[in-house]
Amino acid sequence: MTPESVLSLGQQALQLALLLAAPLLLASLAIGLLVGVFQAATQINEMTLSFIPKVLAMAATLMLMGPWMLQMLTEFTRRLIEGIPGALH
Repeated sequence: MTPESVLSLGQQALQLALLLAAPLLLASLAIGLLVGVFQAATQINEMTLSFIPKVLAMAATLMLMGPWMLQMLTEFTRRLIEGIPGALH
């Protein structure tokens, strides 16, 4: 296995990790901003107020995006396992 192929696999793994984390992070960011605006408008300074909406948004995001995320991860893992015989030379 050449250093270039190792770097390529590492780059692909990092790209996949970012791609899989993005929907959850964006949902959490959007809900956090909405709750922050609501707290600023109503002057409610409760730190735990945003926890439940974020958990619900992330659960909904996982339900919607979960099959796609699992397919991407399975595809990447399959490519890695299928590439093992070629990497041993």
